[in-house]
Amino acid sequence: MAKISIFVLLLPLLCILTSESVENRNAQPVHCLASDREALMEFKNGLYDPQNRLSSWRGSNCCQWRGIDCENSTGAVSAVRYGFLNLSGEIRPSLQRLKSLRHLDLSFNAFHGISIPEFFGSLQNLQYLNLSHAGFSGRIPPNLQNLSRLQFLDLNSLRLEVENLELVTGFVSLKHLAMNEVDLSMVGTDWLGAINQLPFLTELHLSSCNLSGFIPSPTSLNFNSLQVLDLSHNKFQSEIPGWLANISSLQHIDMSYSGLFGRIPLGLAELPNLLWLDLSVNHNLTANCSQLFNGRWEKIQMLNFIFNKLYGKLPSSFGNMTSLVFLRLDNNAVEGGIPSSIGRLCNLKSFYLSKNKLKGNLPEFLEGSEDCVSGNPLPNLEYLDLSFNQVAGPVPLIESGIDSLDLSHNQFSGSIPPNFSETMPHLLLLSLSNNNLSGEIPMSIGEMSSLVVIDFSDNNLTGRIPSSLGNCSRLNVLDLGNNSLNGMVPDSFGLLQELKSLHLNQNRLLGNLPSFLTNLSKLESLDLGYNGFSGTIPSWLGDGYENLTILTLRSNAFSGRLPPELSKLSSLQVLDLAGNDLNGSIPAKLGDLKAMAEEQKVNRYILYGRFLGHYYEERLVVNTKGQTLTYTRILSLVTSIDLSGNSLSGNLPLEITRLSGLVVLNLSRNHITGNIPGNISNMHQLQSLDLSSNQLSGSIPPSLSSLSFLGFLNLSNNNLSGVIPYTGHMTTFEEPSFVGNPGLCGLPLTVTCPGDDSDNGDGSGNAENDGFIDNWFYLSVGLGFAAGIVVPFLILAMKKSWSDAYFGFVDKVAEKLSWLIERRGYLIGIAKQWLSHRGVSS
Repeated sequence: MAKISIFVLLLPLLCILTSESVENRNAQPVHCLASDREALMEFKNGLYDPQNRLSSWRGSNCCQWRGIDCENSTGAVSAVRYGFLNLSGEIRPSLQRLKSLRHLDLSFNAFHGISIPEFFGSLQNLQYLNLSHAGFSGRIPPNLQNLSRLQFLDLNSLRLEVENLELVTGFVSLKHLAMNEVDLSMVGTDWLGAINQLPFLTELHLSSCNLSGFIPSPTSLNFNSLQVLDLSHNKFQSEIPGWLANISSLQHIDMSYSGLFGRIPLGLAELPNLLWLDLSVNHNLTANCSQLFNGRWEKIQMLNFIFNKLYGKLPSSFGNMTSLVFLRLDNNAVEGGIPSSIGRLCNLKSFYLSKNKLKGNLPEFLEGSEDCVSGNPLPNLEYLDLSFNQVAGPVPLIESGIDSLDLSHNQFSGSIPPNFSETMPHLLLLSLSNNNLSGEIPMSIGEMSSLVVIDFSDNNLTGRIPSSLGNCSRLNVLDLGNNSLNGMVPDSFGLLQELKSLHLNQNRLLGNLPSFLTNLSKLESLDLGYNGFSGTIPSWLGDGYENLTILTLRSNAFSGRLPPELSKLSSLQVLDLAGNDLNGSIPAKLGDLKAMAEEQKVNRYILYGRFLGHYYEERLVVNTKGQTLTYTRILSLVTSIDLSGNSLSGNLPLEITRLSGLVVLNLSRNHITGNIPGNISNMHQLQSLDLSSNQLSGSIPPSLSSLSFLGFLNLSNNNLSGVIPYTGHMTTFEEPSFVGNPGLCGLPLTVTCPGDDSDNGDGSGNAENDGFIDNWFYLSVGLGFAAGIVVPFLILAMKKSWSDAYFGFVDKVAEKLSWLIERRGYLIGIAKQWLSHRGVSS
């Protein structure tokens, strides 16, 4: 019975749809005018269409061609829409024969600097003209102002010559004017007066136009319909004009990056329709927060004041902006605490307050649960950033449905609340890093199964790692580094098969390398350094990790041999096993590490959880150039092997020189013997090389001097011998790089090599006399160079005969100088003999 009733209700609708279908089948297609078709074909013949986008221009009915619209009654062409087609060539004047043309779109083509056609000014019915990003240049045709019916004009990103904007005064019907990135530096200060004569203007876009100076104030305001004003990225030296607060129709204001200064007009808060206000990065705009946020802000959804000078406290009326979705107050001077009324901002998704002067405790409770549909305050918040302030106290219990909670880089103390899982069951990112938290990690964290990022690093957390964390099966990042956690790593971690970054470094963890790691095939970064792990490094660590980029087991108690299977890690860029008790020789197979054999040219900023509106930034401490450096943004460019501080022995394998993309190599403080490979220069990306405190012998390869990127070299405390190849880039290194090698001699050491005539000791007399001859020689060359610059200029400015005489003289001097250079060695020898006869030792 119910089915019959539904059919009866739907029967009239079916009849209507059927009748419309019959009508559509019987309807005759509109045919274009023959004259319009001919005009379009002539227009097409002037175009170059490399991708054959106009292939549909076939047949007699141009109304069915791509990008063509016709009037239903007459068949006359009313619109030509050829944007984004990569067309070039010429625009033929046949278009002016389209008497009914109202819409012309040639945007995002490639007309390569041709001028805007003059005949566009004769398209008297034109209402829409879009030439943006189409490659036009030159002047705007003056007769374009004849287009009195034009409502939409877009000239964005064109290289136009504009001396004034009087042209636009003819567009008496204009509603939308866009000239972003058009150079208006020549229009002076009268630009606003011309635009003020457009009574129907609703949108004005003049971003990045090189406008400068003071924003003028018109004698009588004519912007009665203006809704969108974009003056961003200009070079004003101006206050925000007060007349903006009188345009009640304004919905969107963007004056960011525009060199504004002075006070933000409080009247902006009273604009009844304002949805968007961006005054970011003006640096010298000020406002008292207590006054600014005490206004109505009736419909405001987006406020951006980043990098200005807002000051004072946030008032309790802050919570009245109930439509607010996005708020940036970071990098200002906001003081005090955060009002509890923030809980009434039910639509707020992003709230940035970092790098201000906030102090005190966070509110213990938030208002507004009765105002929000969910019954919780801040139900839509995705990102809260309070970093780099001085907010203190315990971690707040924010009862909300937020997706991301970042309270890092503050001074929170106490323990982590055990009921996070109850108050924020759908949380995706939880970051409490860089605080003063203590106590154990609550077992209840493991009930937050939606978490993608957990970052509790850099606190004082103690106790064992809860096994319940293995329930967070969606985790991409788990960072518990730099705490005081102890015991074993729970086997339940083997369930975290989506894990990409695991940091357990700088704790007090014990045991063998956990076997559960074999399940974590998606790992990209594994940092277990500075713990108490022991046993051998298993061979299975080289299997099944095709994406592993960072492996750090530094400063543990691992022993045994270095497994050659590590060479299978094809993506490995950082291998840090320093500070253990590894023995045996360095496997030659390490020369097969594929990612280290390639120069890393493309920087890949390593972020996780980026879809949250926030992210976890991968970071790593690398020992390089004799110091520890923390890498974040350029971490993907770092390639490093650090095996220092072990008990490795045997020769330095020749195969390791195949790692031509390696940036850091540290093998110091081992028992490595043999020679430094002569082809070590194949590692042409090396910036830091430390082979100190080993038992290396033989000479230093001269090829080392060709490593032009090498900024740190330490070959000290070995058994190296022979002359230091102190040439080329090697001259940038000083004595500490070579000390502790009794057989080494020559610069920069003070040890003179046998048979070396150079005086590194007390032969001051010889040095002084050589210096006298050298100084005379270089002085003559310097004076000759100066004269060669100044004198020719003076002579060539005078008579030709003088010029001939001068250049004859230059030829004689050049011959004499050449003779002196050849005889320099002979003169020095004569000087030495003379000094010897005088009793001075050579």
